[in-house]
Amino acid sequence: MEFPVHIPFVEQLGFQLHAIGDGEAELRLTVAEQHLNSWRVAHGGVVMTLLDVAMAHAARSVNRHLPDLGPGVVTVEMKTSFMRPGEGQLRAVGKLLHRSTTMAFCEGSVYGEDGKLSAHATGTFMYLRALPAGRQLKPLGGEGD
Repeated sequence: MEFPVHIPFVEQLGFQLHAIGDGEAELRLTVAEQHLNSWRVAHGGVVMTLLDVAMAHAARSVNRHLPDLGPGVVTVEMKTSFMRPGEGQLRAVGKLLHRSTTMAFCEGSVYGEDGKLSAHATGTFMYLRALPAGRQLKPLGGEGD
């Protein structure tokens, strides 16, 4: 399944979108050499990015009826706990817990190939139509932007 908007960093990491809708999103990542830390398991930054993207897509999933899932989101705050190393194929599930017109409160979990919980996060996201960039507004990124 295609991501609703072009996110070069997410593409570079090799994330795959498997499901999105009704306040939930599921992503997957097959851990490869470029994702490893010195312990030869998924780097915490990769796992945190997986959680961040899963939660952000869960927050946006309630706008499926709008082009490009409506307004984008930016992360305001995120807390992550790591339970076990990430190895093999990782599955991240993001869930929208509550939203207002401008904010979304989410949680995310990453599961290892064995189905055991590897990491968990909570996050707060702000809905935005564009990001300020100097005097011009910068629209949500599309292909080639």
